[in-house]
Formats: sequence, structure tokens, C-alpha cells
Amino acid sequence: MKITPLDIRQKRFATSLRGFERREVEAFLELVAAEFEEVVKENIGLKEELKRTNARLEQHVEKERTLQETMVTAQRISEDMRAAAKKEAEIVIAGAEQQAEKIVQNAHTRMVQLIEDINELKRQRVQFESQVRSVIDAHAKLLETFRESTSMDLERGRVEENVSFLTQRKVLSEP
Repeated sequence: MKITPLDIRQKRFATSLRGFERREVEAFLELVAAEFEEVVKENIGLKEELKRTNARLEQHVEKERTLQETMVTAQRISEDMRAAAKKEAEIVIAGAEQQAEKIVQNAHTRMVQLIEDINELKRQRVQFESQVRSVIDAHAKLLETFRESTSMDLERGRVEENVSFLTQRKVLSEP
């Protein structure tokens, strides 16, 4: 049972033959009631302050929880971003390696093609040189034949000239 300052003020004691001085008891009860009233008011004030403090504490606890959640979320996002960046870097590196492999393969294919082209050009040069030599040899033989034929023609022409000359002299000398 809770005692209020009003309960103390209204409390009445039975009187007995050798009882206490009534005014002293009432004065004391009034003093106790006043003190008790102050204690109750202070208690009420402390309870209100405790409620406000608890409310602020709850706000701070809520803020702390929010900050912790934010930190955990930020850390998770950071890890996710790091993992995503690592995956992206791996993809870029793999693509670059693949592209480099293609470039090397194309360069090798091009080199093989150039070597084949060079060998073909060498073969064509040898064939061309052989054909040119054949043509030169054929022309040399033709020139030789032509010189011989020209010499003969010259000799034949001199013979014919001589015959013609002689024939003309003979015709002229015959009366």
C-alpha cells in the first residue's frame, strides 16, 4: 500500500490516557507530510527525467543501431564493389589476353603467308630467269643464223652481181 502526503495529514490516532501530545504529533505529521510530499514530487520529477533520459537513450541506441547497420551495409557494398571490380578486371584481362592471342595468331599467319609469298616469288624469279635465258639463247642462235645467212646472202649477192656484171659485159661485147 502506498502512502501519500494526504494520508499522513489525515491520519488520526486514538487517544489514550497517557498518550502523546496531540499538537506535537500533528505538527510532526505535518512536517513528515511536507517532506514526504517533496520526496514524492522529486520522485515524480526524477521519473519524468528518467523517461526523457530513457527516450534519449533509446534515440541514441536507435542511432547507434542505424549507424552499425549503415557501416555493415557500407562494408558489404564496398566488398561487393571490390569483388565486382575484381571480376571486371579479370574479364578485361581475359579479353585482352584473348585479343593478344588473336593478334599473335594473325601475325603468325601473316608471317607464314609472307614466307610462302617470298618463296613463290623466288620460284617465279628462277623460272623467269630461266625463261629469259632461253629467250636470250634463242635470239642468240637466231642472230647467229641470221649472220650466217647474211654472209651467205652477201656472198650470193656478190656472185649474182658478178654474174650479172659478166652477163652485161658479154652482152655488150657481142656485136
